[in-house]
Amino acid sequence: MALKKILRSILIFLRLDVTQNLKYDRLTNQILKRIIKPNSNCLDVGCHKGEILQLLLKYAPHGKHFAFEPIPYLYEGLKHKFSQRVAVWPYALSNTHGTTQFHLVKNAPAYSGIKKRRYDHAHPDIEIIEVEQQRMDDVIPSDVHIDLIKIDVEGGEFDVLKGGIQLLKRNQPTVIFECGNGASDFYGTKPEDIFRFLVTEIGLSVFTLKNFLNNDKPLSESDFKGLFMNGKRVLFHCTPHRLTTNALSGLYLHHAKNTAVSRFDSA
Repeated sequence: MALKKILRSILIFLRLDVTQNLKYDRLTNQILKRIIKPNSNCLDVGCHKGEILQLLLKYAPHGKHFAFEPIPYLYEGLKHKFSQRVAVWPYALSNTHGTTQFHLVKNAPAYSGIKKRRYDHAHPDIEIIEVEQQRMDDVIPSDVHIDLIKIDVEGGEFDVLKGGIQLLKRNQPTVIFECGNGASDFYGTKPEDIFRFLVTEIGLSVFTLKNFLNNDKPLSESDFKGLFMNGKRVLFHCTPHRLTTNALSGLYLHHAKNTAVSRFDSA
């Protein structure tokens, strides 16, 4: 496992995107390095083994960080490794609270989630367990300003966002999230709904990661819908409307503080 991590780090450093996941990790690393400040406060929702959490701690060593992972053995591993620096909780964040069934894919845990989804695995070994759901607005103290949220919950991202609507409106943080057909549609999510939520209710402009890094224009609703519907994972970046003008002028790349990002393929 140590050798695998070293090889992964080398490939990311050399920008050799031999897999789509390596591309996502490389682009995410660039975004985090660019926008996070040493005292930024961050959430990692669907923390898994803590790969992104380690980057958050690296770039924001003086911030307050919160991690959520409902898979029991992954939660225990995170708690053992990070509890001195991070508040780690075993919750599946959503737009409600209480106990719920959770589909743990034992031979591909990264695909696990509250609902079944389409699996890119020939023979998924699924165990149904019970986990506790919570709302972001009920867990994160209102007096803590959140600068960045990463969400990787295999389809349930819109429910996570709706459960944190007050936090999102109050802070307008960066949000990195993954959604699209094959996962999000199993939760009843429609692309126009999540786009309008981010743009109209929260006041964010939406980019792919590549768009953002290249200082391109934000996506239109039809752009977002096309990416969502193609069934691929795409990485999106959303930033407050008030900062978009600076982004297009080139200033945003150096001064952006608040941003939101979603994971899809054509990033």
